[in-house]
Amino acid sequence: METLYGDVCEQVFAQAKTIKLLICDIDGVFSDGRIYLGNDGEELKAFHTKDGYGMKALVASGVDTAVITGRTSNIVATRMRALNVSDIIQGEENKLPTLKKLIAEKNLSPEQVAYIGDDMPDHACMQFVGLGIAVNDAHPQVLKDANLVTFTRGGFGAVREVCDLLMTAQGTLSLASGASI
Repeated sequence: METLYGDVCEQVFAQAKTIKLLICDIDGVFSDGRIYLGNDGEELKAFHTKDGYGMKALVASGVDTAVITGRTSNIVATRMRALNVSDIIQGEENKLPTLKKLIAEKNLSPEQVAYIGDDMPDHACMQFVGLGIAVNDAHPQVLKDANLVTFTRGGFGAVREVCDLLMTAQGTLSLASGASI
């Protein structure tokens, strides 16, 4: 199936039509995985505006969003709140139990959930949900086991690519939106 970013197999496109919740990792997915530390311990991360626009558009289209990350950062909380992410879960190194609890609280089945990750802490979550997605610069094992590998690398629009795929499959992609990122 032809998408804005390249060909996606029909099975993945069909699964994308059923997704009600997109869950993302942060480091290596929303960011390029690098963490900048200042001399006084200040932590900085860079987020791409393309990913921000995609998340806001996805939420506006009716798909719920969440993040689960092993680290804890005020930067993440601030950015994700600005993107209208409904569930911001930080400090969870063992992500699968948290993911299962979140899915149950939202009365969803795993098949209605997509998860995008980049490394081994994401692997079990990707295997549990209906659509496990790896950014194209993910760990080799994560790439091997993903249902979909993005054309774009983490921190440089991979989240936007997934958002566009979900909205395209669900018939809600609008190229004329005024969302603020």
